[in-house]
Amino acid sequence: MPHQLNKLTPNLVVSDVARSMAFYCDRLGFTVSTTVPDAAPYVFAIVESGLVQIFLNAPEPAIEEYPAMTGRPLGGTFTMFIEVSGIERTYDELKTQIPIVSPLETKWYGVAEFVVADPDGYLITFAERK
Repeated sequence: MPHQLNKLTPNLVVSDVARSMAFYCDRLGFTVSTTVPDAAPYVFAIVESGLVQIFLNAPEPAIEEYPAMTGRPLGGTFTMFIEVSGIERTYDELKTQIPIVSPLETKWYGVAEFVVADPDGYLITFAERK
């Protein structure tokens, strides 16, 4: 490959930026680093946790920038795979706060993981290599 890839940041189109910010911050422990505008109603936000960063976009400006998104459902088949340390502790904390889509289990490939869904249906797999 003639170039080096340095970072991947999911850019999610969400139905309500403030609601998604609350989910990622209040439920998953992210912090907000940027909002546009500075006060609600927001059209864009960046949430971060450690080295993981996620962009949250309101539908209208996202579709204006990416017309190919017109008519596509939110969530769709996009999933995120986030590696954590202390998977059991993470699972125990989250299972009482948000619905678990797939329970904690160690897969045949040696990774312990579980899956949750955000308010727009994006699936988030939390995993720890054992």
